[in-house]
Amino acid sequence: MTLNPFTRRDNPHLLVVSMTGVKMGDRLLQIGCAHGGRLAAVARKVGLSGRAVLVAPDESSAARARKGAADAGVLVEIAVAPPTCLPDEDASFDLVVVDETSGLLATMRAEDRGAAIREIARVLRPGGRAVMIGAAPRGGLGALFTRAHSGPPFVASGQATVALEAEGFKSARTLAERDGLVFVEGIKPREGG
Repeated sequence: MTLNPFTRRDNPHLLVVSMTGVKMGDRLLQIGCAHGGRLAAVARKVGLSGRAVLVAPDESSAARARKGAADAGVLVEIAVAPPTCLPDEDASFDLVVVDETSGLLATMRAEDRGAAIREIARVLRPGGRAVMIGAAPRGGLGALFTRAHSGPPFVASGQATVALEAEGFKSARTLAERDGLVFVEGIKPREGG
């Protein structure tokens, strides 16, 4: 047994939790759920003083989320709705995490993707953060087969940063690319800023 506190054997989602910057008491919205365990790990951080909500684009994503939350013993409110029409009030959340690892936004038409990002901005409080988690491009032989069938992933290609900036987010940037994931962040401007 290793005593290294940074090992991820007990929590394979430590990187995702760290990169989202979620903390106790946050009001968290996640859009999309490619992995229920990843959702539960992030949602656990808000604690009882916070709120965790998932908007799933379809029932299969909602089922993954329910199972992940139940397995982890985490309370997550789950709604099925398109990302272009979020069922929450304006300025309801401190942090919006978009799980783009299954291509949720990448498969949308450009105008729908823009509408989804405007919805994210609407439900974020001023100064709130949007974090998109996408799949990193594959290397080696996997890259040859992947490129033959599709273009670069939405988040890893830089398109997510451009889309966030186009909808008024400030400081949009790639935070990291590690362990097969890419993290992009944008900040909703404060009032008058």
